[in-house]
Amino acid sequence: TEDKLIDATRGMGDWIDDIAALLDALKIEKTHVVGHSMGGTIVFGLVGSLSGRVLSGTVVNPGSIYGFGGSKDLEGTPCYDDFAGSGGGVVNPEFPKLIAAGDRSSDNPQASPRVVMNSFYWKPPFKPAREEDLLSSLMTEKIGEQKYPGDFVPSGNWPNVAPGKFGPINALSPKYVGDSVKNFVGAANKPFILWVRGDSDMIVSDNSFFDFGTLGKLGYVPGWPGEEVYPPQPMIGQTRSLLEKYAAQGGSFEEVVIADTGHTPYVEKPEEFMKAFGKALK
Repeated sequence: TEDKLIDATRGMGDWIDDIAALLDALKIEKTHVVGHSMGGTIVFGLVGSLSGRVLSGTVVNPGSIYGFGGSKDLEGTPCYDDFAGSGGGVVNPEFPKLIAAGDRSSDNPQASPRVVMNSFYWKPPFKPAREEDLLSSLMTEKIGEQKYPGDFVPSGNWPNVAPGKFGPINALSPKYVGDSVKNFVGAANKPFILWVRGDSDMIVSDNSFFDFGTLGKLGYVPGWPGEEVYPPQPMIGQTRSLLEKYAAQGGSFEEVVIADTGHTPYVEKPEEFMKAFGKALK
């Protein structure tokens, strides 16, 4: 695709517009949509904005509609009014540097792209047959202050970084959620939502290892202000609560948990995933 900047202040808006334009260009009136991780968050946005064109929505280990990092409780209440702990500043800066350098080694146990992929994208000791191809795909990420991970601003609130305005990680900040929840729950047309997730996901979890609430609680990041101020974000709980609200307003959903898998069950256990996915296509 074209290397264009993401306006994070629109939340998922840039991607939603791109998908709508693609459907128009291909003259596709309605379609089944599938989104993984952040793509799942985009699916929620598509249902809220283009529900009449969505036949079904399958979300695979989706990010919370309330954003990634910086929120607490099932309603996505911000931990701070500046949304500290979300956005481009929460990414380990060595990780994008090594992507930009094309590092295919396992030399850095915290930030080598291969190590991050094999430690968190699926549940160890699983390794995909096409590991090298998947690593090559990871390496195509566009890196920069306005790309990945994006910009950030300093904050007086722990962990001392708040979201900027560019790139995908900032777009996931709760700062830019806007009317996403209201639009999804109140969509005029409510397609069936299939929620598939691995039971051992360490990225999207109620105790995510990519969330400062979890890292602070475990003592990995000093200065944690405590459970009341900055608990681990209940990402799974937030998604379940959202879908229950959706169902209460006339929608329907099913949650499928695939055992012994991490963040990418369609790679780890493709047959089980496809069996579940068939439910969305009926």
